[in-house]
Amino acid sequence: MTLWPRSLSLRLALMFALASVLLLGVIGFYLYQSLQREVAWRDDQALLGRLQRMHALIDDSDSIEALRSQPHLYENMLGNRDNLLWIINARGELLIGINPTGVPVPALPPAPEARLGDVPDSELRVAWLDVTRGDRRLTMIAGKRLSERENMLGAYRLKLWIALSFGAALAFVLGWLVSQRGLRPVRQLAARAAAIDVQHLHLRLDEFRELSELSALSQALNQMLSRLEAGFAQLSRFSEDLAHEMRTPLSNLMGQTQQALGRVRSAEEYQNLLASNQEEYERLARMIDSMLFLARTEQSKGGLQREAIDLQLLVAQLCDYFEGMGEERGIQLINQAAGELHADPQLVRRALANLIANALRYAAADTPVVISSSRENGALTLHVDNQGEPIAPQHLPHLFERFYRCDPSRNQPGDSGGLGLAIVRSIMQAHGGRVEVRSDTDGTRFSLIFPAG
Repeated sequence: MTLWPRSLSLRLALMFALASVLLLGVIGFYLYQSLQREVAWRDDQALLGRLQRMHALIDDSDSIEALRSQPHLYENMLGNRDNLLWIINARGELLIGINPTGVPVPALPPAPEARLGDVPDSELRVAWLDVTRGDRRLTMIAGKRLSERENMLGAYRLKLWIALSFGAALAFVLGWLVSQRGLRPVRQLAARAAAIDVQHLHLRLDEFRELSELSALSQALNQMLSRLEAGFAQLSRFSEDLAHEMRTPLSNLMGQTQQALGRVRSAEEYQNLLASNQEEYERLARMIDSMLFLARTEQSKGGLQREAIDLQLLVAQLCDYFEGMGEERGIQLINQAAGELHADPQLVRRALANLIANALRYAAADTPVVISSSRENGALTLHVDNQGEPIAPQHLPHLFERFYRCDPSRNQPGDSGGLGLAIVRSIMQAHGGRVEVRSDTDGTRFSLIFPAG
């Protein structure tokens, strides 16, 4: 479960607000650090300046006592209660002291040159310098309490936090408004897509191709709609073909049965009727079995029982099985297959059997049917060739559709119900391969192409 809101507009607004907070925070931190360094530098320069001025006053005065008697000379250097000044002799006696808040005089190491530092355990910044006046050594200390600086920086931090909070809120509002307007085409696309139903599968989302961000999405949706339209049309044709295929044997059964019941028949006539009905029942059974096989094959593409198949042995078994059917028309089955295939043996056997039966059905009498194999770039191909009347070019794109027949006659012996080649295509799709057909005056070749690996 995610903590982000489900609304894309709110997500974009939050992301924009977070990005703005990060950016403003970095800028605010930089400005704060810059101000802190600048204030500290100015304070240090002010302390060093006081030391220099006090040193100049001492040099210009006849004695330190004379300087002490004229405090107005140095008191005007100090602007408020946070500024401190001490002048101490070598014995540690305080000669001059300006200390409105009563801060203890800090103990500092010797400093022949002006030095700066913080007094431990005290909010005090000092600059000090040791000077020699005749035979006397003096220590000058200029100090500044840091409370004023901290108060000023604290007020600045508060303003930064207020500005950051206000900026985040403003960024969220602006981000939400921008995302609402920016996602308007997405909402329009969703509304247009929602309006497409079974009755309007021909509609497309072409007007969104002008937006580069939605171009790929609209193209993908259009392709999906095209596939759905084609699938729905195929399903409608399948339903019509299925109704026609099943109506024919059922009509025959009903007509023959009604005719037989019209008057008393002899036992021989009833036997003939039952034999005729048996043929129709077998035709229906083959059709139902083929349809169930198609459904199972299409639903279990990920559950193939792949094994190593000896193609020469498999084709030899099929040639033995169809040998009797071929001898009736003087057709010889020639096995030229070789090599090994990693696939589902039952499905490959079914596909080859359908192609061999189809070749025997349409091959010219006293001609051979050749089953061969070839391998190219790792892909293995099985070929079934027969000689006979070529298939018209207009039929070739539709051969593997369900219930499609080139021959308008629908009652040939051993007829597969127009599902044999559809089963072959489904089996090849389950293996990730494909089936192809070529037909001309030299003969007809069906090819099962299995992918490499």
